[in-house]
Amino acid sequence: MYAVVETGGKQYKVEKGTSLLVDRLSAGEGDKVALRAVMFRDKEVLAEPKELEKVKVEATVSEHLRGPKIKVFKYKAKKGYRRRAGHRSELTKLEVTEIKLLAKKPAAEKKAAAEKKPAAKKPAAKEDSDGS
Repeated sequence: MYAVVETGGKQYKVEKGTSLLVDRLSAGEGDKVALRAVMFRDKEVLAEPKELEKVKVEATVSEHLRGPKIKVFKYKAKKGYRRRAGHRSELTKLEVTEIKLLAKKPAAEKKAAAEKKPAAKKPAAKEDSDGS
């Protein structure tokens, strides 16, 4: 059983117990993070958005770290043009703790969907306007 999850605009194939490096998340160390599933495979493949709402992928933030330094050097011959720069990515290491297919959509999403629907309008009571 595995899932393909999306975080930070990138997709990762994960299984239970997998550790992965993703772009820095705002969650603190030890916090649990829910990842959005793009595909799920157990006995069959699920890829439709309606079916993927039932997939739960949970991970724990194990640490925040920085990636290797990348050196950037721009140079144009015979022009006297040289530019030097560097870059280090801010990363988060995640440990996948749980991947499972729920029987139905989680309750929290149902409540949010119910709040989005406009409430039925009640007819306004007519007031007598005799002019007195």
